[in-house]
This record gives sequence, structure tokens and C-alpha cells, in this order.
Amino acid sequence: MNRNLFLKEIRRNVFSLTIWMIVITLLIVVTMSFYRTFMENQSKVVGMLSLIPKGALQFKGISNFNDLLSVLGFYSANNVIYMMVLGSIFSIVLSSNILLKEEYDKTAEYLLTRPITRSEIFFSKLSVLFTNVFLLNIVTALAGFICMELVMKGPFSIRAFIILSLYTLLLNILFGSIGLFISTLIKRAKPITTFSIGLVLIFYFIFTLSKITEGAAKIGFISPFRFANVDATNPAYTINIWHLAYFIGISLILTGLSYRIYKRKDIYT
Repeated sequence: MNRNLFLKEIRRNVFSLTIWMIVITLLIVVTMSFYRTFMENQSKVVGMLSLIPKGALQFKGISNFNDLLSVLGFYSANNVIYMMVLGSIFSIVLSSNILLKEEYDKTAEYLLTRPITRSEIFFSKLSVLFTNVFLLNIVTALAGFICMELVMKGPFSIRAFIILSLYTLLLNILFGSIGLFISTLIKRAKPITTFSIGLVLIFYFIFTLSKITEGAAKIGFISPFRFANVDATNPAYTINIWHLAYFIGISLILTGLSYRIYKRKDIYT
């Protein structure tokens, strides 16, 4: 890894990271501010929720209506969607452009003529990607934890909260790896932001459809969202070793393939 390139990329992306942190944090704060109001009117709200199909609630990690009465259940149902979808969009947009930026900005020649190898370029930018994703997850998870502490009416499992946050981080890293891999397959450099966002939304739509429609349950397994368990109020809630292997394994495979392709790829200047 090249330290100067790493710092340059960190500075280049700090504004975008800050905006994403602020937006997601505000969404979490605003949503959690309704928790006490929800509890004060729980009978009315639960009555309304009873009209919603069970499958439509399950895709948000709600096994039963009582899950929403705990602060962790309320957080999981209403806020993880922000980090799992918006966090994944941030990750894939950043990763799908981080290797291509010099090419479509016509500055790749300057970068490649410096005494720096392609391996250093790749791992420097990979480090920037994972640093940004990690910081986004840490800040937003901390915001969620503080909000729960402020509005809670009873204790919640910190262990379950950490597991929930870990699933979210792993999902974001996986989409970051997907974006990185896609970017190395692009022959002529061009921004692929729209395609990257669409990919996340398609995967989420497939996951949602598989939860709501019983006949489409099996297609949910092609979506990474299927393997991020958000049922944090379940007493048996823990890290599934196979799901962990899924996230880590695919992320490593895609990153390894991206590295091999990038080392041989024609860079357009």
C-alpha cells in the first residue's frame, strides 16, 4: 500500500463520507425519536399493524408485533433498513468508481508514470474503501446505540445489537467487493453509479419479494440481504457460521479476482 496515495484518496472521499454519515444518522435520530410516542399509543399502532400481511413485516425482521415493543426491535425494524440499503449503496458506489476515477478523469497517465506499482494502487484504494465503509458503520451504529439509550423504557441486549451491526458491516463490505469487481470488468472507463445503485435495489427487491410471496421464497437466496439476519429480539439470535462464511468468502473471492484482473487490465489514459 502506498501511504501518500491512501491519504490522497481519503481526503478525496471525506466530503462524500461525511454527507452519508449525516444523512443516515439523521434518519436514525428522527426515527428513534418516535419510539416513546409509539409506546404511548402501542395498542392503536399494533392494531393497525395487524392489518399488514405477516410476510411484509418479516422482511423487516419482525417475527411478531411484540418485537416492536422493545427498543432493539423497534431499532432493527426501522433503522437497519437505512444502513443495509443506504450503506450498501454507499459501499458499491464508492468501490465501483474508486479504481476507474483516474481513467474517466483522464489523469491515469499521471498516476501510472509515478514510481508506484499497480499492486500499490489497488491495495491503497482497497484500504480507502474498507476504511470508509468501516467508519460509516461505526458512526451510524454509535448513533443508533446512543438513541436507544436515550429513549429506552427497558434494557436491551448489547450483544444482539453488536451482532446486528456486524451483519450490516459484512453486507456493506460484500457490496463493496461486488462494486470493485464490476469496475475491473469495464473495458472503457465510464461512471457506473446508476448501474451500481440499481443492482443493490434489485437485490433488495428480490429479498423483499421472497419474504412477502411464499411461492418466491427460494429466489431470496440469490440476494445477499437474505443472509443478514435482523431478528435481533429472538433469544437465540447469534452469528450464523455459514452466513459469516458466505459474506467473508464471497468478499475475499471477488476482491482477489478484482486484483488479478486489475493487474492485467489495459488502463486508458
